[in-house]
Amino acid sequence: MNVSVQWEGVYPALLTPFTADDQLDLPLFEKNLHAQLDAGVHGFIIGGSLGEASTLLNEERIELLKSGLAVSDGKVPVLVNIAEQATKQAIARAHEAEANGADGLMLLPPMRYPADSRETVTYFKSIAQETSLPIMIYNNPYDYKIMTTVAMFQELAELPNIQAVKESTRDLTNVTRMRNAFGDRYKLLGGVDTLALEALLLGCDGWVGGLVDAFPVETVAIYELAKAGQIAEALEIYRWFMPLLELDIHPKLVQYIKLAATATGLGSEYVRAPRLPLIGAEREQVLEVIQTALAKRPMINV
Repeated sequence: MNVSVQWEGVYPALLTPFTADDQLDLPLFEKNLHAQLDAGVHGFIIGGSLGEASTLLNEERIELLKSGLAVSDGKVPVLVNIAEQATKQAIARAHEAEANGADGLMLLPPMRYPADSRETVTYFKSIAQETSLPIMIYNNPYDYKIMTTVAMFQELAELPNIQAVKESTRDLTNVTRMRNAFGDRYKLLGGVDTLALEALLLGCDGWVGGLVDAFPVETVAIYELAKAGQIAEALEIYRWFMPLLELDIHPKLVQYIKLAATATGLGSEYVRAPRLPLIGAEREQVLEVIQTALAKRPMINV
């Protein structure tokens, strides 16, 4: 029985923990999921960029999905990310996700090939028409070099299961552009940790987070305070959080956030090649950011 996706609140882009011999570490994955639920997150996203999507086998995605569904037990929706090169591969992943109980999908534009507007819209539509699952479009031209524009979202609006947007353009004006163009037709979720509070105050419905993997309580607190209009209180936590949030906007965000999750007992440093764990001065610099933040960690009642 699928859980209804409201597209509101905090949705962790989950890490994929590995063992020392490069297998999925499902016990550690589930430990993190329980911590997320305890903090009050509103959904899970499996196999995103932060989850090392490009290195996962299809059967591993399904294992992670099944694990996520078991831990969630109907409490929050479990979404699967789709990031493929070919349209038919993306459709196959959507079918697999739906068949194995996913509650929704996050959908990236075509990978590697810089599709034009017509090709990108056709790609999104082709997948949406092949599934009944609700879909969030991941709009991240900064990293993926394809911008889904307001005009493109006008075309996509005819498909009712394309319901939400992960807003990662790094242009906060785009939140207002989308609201002006569509009202509440699309739910908007901020997708850049260092712009998250600003995005919420501009009217985003939620936050797809990265550092939430290591700091779920603080992430949920910022969201709830912002939505309650307690801006000064949200800002105090956000300013403390910012040096950590900046770990999310680096090419090595996976290694950096895994190190943070290790420091808070919710992850490990193992990554899948070609990524390698941090070493030397770089590791020490990131660890200093994490330890400095932990020393000043705010007390938050949950």
